[in-house]
Amino acid sequence: MIPRIEAPEHRPIWQQLLSQGIRSSDELLALLEIDPNELEFMPAAGDFPLRVPRGFVKRMARGDSHDPLLLQVLPTAAEAAQSPGYHYDPLGEQRAMPVPGLLHKYRGRALLTVTGACAIHCRYCFRRHFPYSDANPATAHMQETLHYLRQHVDIHEIILSGGDPLALSDARLQSLTEQLAGIPQLQTLRIHTRLPVVLPERVDQGLLQWIGRQSLQVVIVIHCNHPNEIDPSVSSALQRLRSAGATLLNQSVLLHGINDAAAILIRLSESLFAAGVLPYYLHLLDKVQGAAHFAVGQDTARDIHAAMQAALPGYLVPRLVQDIPGQPGKTPL
Repeated sequence: MIPRIEAPEHRPIWQQLLSQGIRSSDELLALLEIDPNELEFMPAAGDFPLRVPRGFVKRMARGDSHDPLLLQVLPTAAEAAQSPGYHYDPLGEQRAMPVPGLLHKYRGRALLTVTGACAIHCRYCFRRHFPYSDANPATAHMQETLHYLRQHVDIHEIILSGGDPLALSDARLQSLTEQLAGIPQLQTLRIHTRLPVVLPERVDQGLLQWIGRQSLQVVIVIHCNHPNEIDPSVSSALQRLRSAGATLLNQSVLLHGINDAAAILIRLSESLFAAGVLPYYLHLLDKVQGAAHFAVGQDTARDIHAAMQAALPGYLVPRLVQDIPGQPGKTPL
């Protein structure tokens, strides 16, 4: 059954804020008081346009065309370059889908791309070319998905991804997890999300109640790349998730010109821990077409990671990894 669509005035605050996100480079730069002539950018167009919540923009520095949060979301001319060694499906995900939208690459766990919707379009996103319209298990392929999971009794963890699974309504999430709850071998529900960081209003009472109802152990892996992304509203949202019983982890992407300095990542780990989140992964960039200008070399990455190890207790040092197609898991560096 498809949940009833709420009238705009009855929609939760987070859904209203989601719909009010900025979708124009001109508007974004005007809000930040940045002259477009200071930088090379292209208007948001095509199948991966600009999208960013207004609350996230408020954390950006006015007049700074090199603000690390701005650089994550502003389309640039560099995205149009065709880069050798970069691909439209950089992780070979479309070859690992036994059912459309169900990825089974690693032993013991499977991933569902339950939506293509997201509150923010990060320019380095490895799924920026993903065929969401044809690969959504939560629609016509749900019964086939459930059958596959029941047949593979070695799958103990199910991962909700997207897009961003928390862009779904509480009713949609509840319907989905009720169906998954009928698969006896599942033990863990993992959620990969950026919404608690970029739209902390999503962590409302309805979401917290949904988490509290889960029979599976809930692990929430947020995505935060820079300490400036964490303001008091984000810290509060993360602490509420933890109080609801979720285990909180963070994964970051190492990005040239944004967070490729040990001092920045050390501050990020400390800020995350203060909000109740443990650093989990520091990823090398996935080689998706349109994002080559964000790449950081392996030697530089190792140097940064070594400096973090020297400055932080071990539990605050994320694992430096690269996702290589065909490997049985993330490859440590």
